Amino acid sequence: MSALPESLPLSKPDNDFQLDQVVAGLRQARVDWRERHRLHEPRGRELPSAELLGDIVRGLRGALFPLRLGPPELRQEAEDFYVGHTLDTQLQALRQQILLELGYAARQPQAGAALEPRARQLSAEFARALPDIRRLLDSDVLAAYQGDPAARSVDEVLLCYPGIEAMIHHRLAHKLYTLGVPLLARIIAELAHAKTGIDIHPGAQIGAGLFIDHGTGVVIGETAVIGERVRIYQAVTLGARSFPTDADGQIKKGAPRHPIVEDEVTIYAGATILGRITLGRGATIGGNVWLTRSVPPGSHVTQASSQHEIHPGKA
Repeated sequence: MSALPESLPLSKPDNDFQLDQVVAGLRQARVDWRERHRLHEPRGRELPSAELLGDIVRGLRGALFPLRLGPPELRQEAEDFYVGHTLDTQLQALRQQILLELGYAARQPQAGAALEPRARQLSAEFARALPDIRRLLDSDVLAAYQGDPAARSVDEVLLCYPGIEAMIHHRLAHKLYTLGVPLLARIIAELAHAKTGIDIHPGAQIGAGLFIDHGTGVVIGETAVIGERVRIYQAVTLGARSFPTDADGQIKKGAPRHPIVEDEVTIYAGATILGRITLGRGATIGGNVWLTRSVPPGSHVTQASSQHEIHPGKA
């Protein structure tokens, strides 16, 4: 904790707040929580930092697209130097965040020396994946440009479209998720969610060329599988219909429960797709449709047709 500046005098606590009792009550609440849920609570904060991860992602965005998302004074002849320097800085910072998550997961937050080789390995694997991530993002940018008549250039798409911002975060977060650091991945995903209103769980598998048009309110669940050249409009939900539980009534984690969307599917605004169902290749799902069953390839599902399937007597 930084010291207070000398120019800022310390005021006497206001007795109206009864801070002694409040501080004591908060301390007891922490003690109660740790006794019930955290038998090996560290003495200090040992979790990854959302603020630092935000800085890391901004650096990685610049390294992925240096002349578009890098510093404004950058010139093409200095691209490689900038990319190399930025990656060295941000990947070292990422390694430290990975180390914190590994320690947290192992309930050994101080075991840095033992976990350091694993953190180095994971950060190196992440670094080697960056060229493929760039190519996937290129496909997303091109899909948005080709799919939106309002887009005047691919640069406009990269600089302005919230769907691309969300996909940059997702492509990075998904790689971390598959490497086994899901907390870092979730933090990065939530940074994009807060900024764009697009909520993509880092576990979702998304193929090349996803176009999220407008985007606000889009929700894509952890076990969703999305093919190539898929278009999704605002307020679409790819969610779960139910949650399997164990004998004690606790929700089972990680079970497949979100939709599979095959290649070249279009889902219009406000559609809600729930459960482990499949939208066949080339299907079109109309606006505000509520869908809980699979549809074959090439289908066109509207509100009327989906209601007919669910409530045939009311068609």
